[in-house]
Amino acid sequence: MSTPVLRSVHVHPVKAMRALALTEAEVQPWGLAGDRRWVVVDATGKVVTQRRHPRMALATAELSPDGAITLSAPGHPPLTVEVPHPSATVTVEIFDKYVEAVPAGAAAAAWLSAYLECEATLVHMDAPEHRRPVDPAYALPGETVSFADGYPLLVAAASSLDALNSLIAQGDHADEGPLPMNRFRPNLVIEGTAPWAEDGWTRLAVGEVTFRVARPCGRCVVTTTDQLTAARGKEPLWTLARHRKNDGRVIFGQNLVPEHTGTVRVGDAVKIID
Repeated sequence: MSTPVLRSVHVHPVKAMRALALTEAEVQPWGLAGDRRWVVVDATGKVVTQRRHPRMALATAELSPDGAITLSAPGHPPLTVEVPHPSATVTVEIFDKYVEAVPAGAAAAAWLSAYLECEATLVHMDAPEHRRPVDPAYALPGETVSFADGYPLLVAAASSLDALNSLIAQGDHADEGPLPMNRFRPNLVIEGTAPWAEDGWTRLAVGEVTFRVARPCGRCVVTTTDQLTAARGKEPLWTLARHRKNDGRVIFGQNLVPEHTGTVRVGDAVKIID
């Protein structure tokens, strides 16, 4: 087995929109810089994702150095949205938890409402005091996350995807495979490990940054959404349910919490500490 390395780095400036591939990224306590700092909410303040609107996979938010984003989607003109000035916040509901965020303004709301064909608003997580606590059952004191599902980062192993695709090829929905890694929307993709080796990790170092492995990542219907077409199928959930379950959840990848800040770069050596 070769020395593991970091194959790719990904951020999702707006939660549930298309991922951006980077050559390097700053690791902050609550996740990669620029990752899921923006989110779309409906008229009730509830977060909108591909779970309800798979067409969000076709929308892109390009990230500027100052944190601004440019929204684009098929059939809609691009719109640049600046980071809103700190002001009155609105309450956002995300997975039955509540957090404060700053609305981005009328133009962004109109663009998203037209694209999603429902009332929608874009909001930004602006301040450290508005970060969400990581699930206390799997967190150390003070650990926080932005608008990611539950943990600051998600890591996936390329060899495990290869193994999963082999299982899909033997199953009832072989015509849907092989699946690309973007179905799983990871931040970090590692190559050079044995398939499913991540099941035994508790700490790892990627370049200059060390991470604690919090728990395996439970997967949802988003993984069945083609990130290039927004079409849905049966895989990978059908196969994961038969081969990869943990505490009643189907799993792929591992949730990470940074132990300190730093920068990760494509090609960095990966060391499994324990």
